[in-house]
Amino acid sequence: MSNRLHLTSTGGTDIGLRRKHNEDAFLADDDLGLWVVADGMGGHAAGEVASQEAIDTVYGMVSRGKRTLSLDRTFSEDKARAAQRLLEGAVQAATYMVFAMAELDANKAGMGTTISAMMGVGDFCVTAQVGDSRIYRIRSGCVTQLTEDHTLIAWQLKQGLITEEEARRSKHRNVITRAVGNRDYVQVDTALLELEPGDQYLLCSDGLHGYLRSEEIPTLIEGGGAAAVQRFIDLANQRGGKDNITAVLVEVSEP
Repeated sequence: MSNRLHLTSTGGTDIGLRRKHNEDAFLADDDLGLWVVADGMGGHAAGEVASQEAIDTVYGMVSRGKRTLSLDRTFSEDKARAAQRLLEGAVQAATYMVFAMAELDANKAGMGTTISAMMGVGDFCVTAQVGDSRIYRIRSGCVTQLTEDHTLIAWQLKQGLITEEEARRSKHRNVITRAVGNRDYVQVDTALLELEPGDQYLLCSDGLHGYLRSEEIPTLIEGGGAAAVQRFIDLANQRGGKDNITAVLVEVSEP
């Protein structure tokens, strides 16, 4: 039998200082063990429709499917693969749903959203990633970015086509190469990670991480909870607040 670590979360979102609408959305459901940040895009407030619809669809799929994972017994490779398929399938369902809504309503044409999701499965978690929101893990003061940005800049850096300095000055910083809803299918990155007591996981939109240096995270996150989430939001606003800002903090403790 698993000792089943205890995961608790706090989330917050802010419109920022420049935008008229908040197109970010988030979910923090400790009972289900599902945490999601979505950053919507599209005109006529379609971005906020895309992000919320995507989260609702992921929630519905996971809440129905998680019961079949039999997490009351020892976690196995088969269950790990099933958990990854469940979360990936939920994101794919969201992709199809958002795409279909845009096809039916000309005002929503081209709408889409990022998705950074984390699902607890016993003493492990599964992550799913599309777009340029992020998930960080903070363990013993060490920060690891667990997700890869699906952006033109990230691809150019990976291919060695530009330098870090050129990336910082590029006009193409916000060009996303993968999004939920632009087409009826998207490639989803998934990963399975073992949790440890004391771990903290930060899910956030680019309205936060665009202003944030990794080495600042341990200090800002100290003490955890709502105060830490508010510190992240305040920092992004103090440094410009050009975009909507969303942060979800998941903390792992002994049962």
